[in-house]
Amino acid sequence: GKSWRQVIAPTRSQLTSVFFTDSSHGWAAGHDGVILHSADAGESWVMQHQDQQYDDPVLDIWFRNRREGFAIGAYGMFLSTSNGGRSWDRRSIIDEDFHFNAITALPDGEMFIAAEQGHLYHSIDEGYNWEKLPSPYAGSFFGITAIRNNSLLVFGLRGHLFRSQDRGRSWQPIDSGTEASLMDATQTSENSIFLVGLGGNILNSTDGGEHFSLRTRKDRKALTAVIEGNNGTLVISGAAGISVDSETR
Repeated sequence: GKSWRQVIAPTRSQLTSVFFTDSSHGWAAGHDGVILHSADAGESWVMQHQDQQYDDPVLDIWFRNRREGFAIGAYGMFLSTSNGGRSWDRRSIIDEDFHFNAITALPDGEMFIAAEQGHLYHSIDEGYNWEKLPSPYAGSFFGITAIRNNSLLVFGLRGHLFRSQDRGRSWQPIDSGTEASLMDATQTSENSIFLVGLGGNILNSTDGGEHFSLRTRKDRKALTAVIEGNNGTLVISGAAGISVDSETR
């Protein structure tokens, strides 16, 4: 994450999410229903999907393997593929049209979606059927992350953060120490959990998500995504661009 160069993308639409199943194969998605695919570690991209009828944005994309994947987004958008994205099926999984903001899965395959207005959804059959989960909060969730031991973290508006150890059937409120919205989370190879959000906030937990410490970057600019980099660093994107953060312990 120390250096970056721009590659050609076959779209002018805003891109919102990216997901790689291995070191070579990945997908990027965004507005206008755009889904792009790369088979060479992001060096080149091809258009796999663009919806001329619905111009709603894809807000998150997730793949189980190189063939089976899902894209979710605004107004209940739910797309699935079983052939690596060569074709996508659009269907409705709920009666309402809430924005679906994030999708994740536990290691055993159970899937979860976090949505606006506190809505949470759960699938035990690889995304075919979905049911509502009890929600601990009526405000929007911007992210949901599976952590070790089959636990879940869900987070979003005004710093709200919750943890579940029973696959979303019940939720424990966690003090985030902030009222700024939380946007993304990752768990490192050393089992530390990091969340990032608006106001330059970075949260860290070393006890599996029971407690978090908070620090704020000096520029206080919004942080939108975080992954683990090399040598125990974090690679963080946000309003100030992409940066490497070494304060991970």
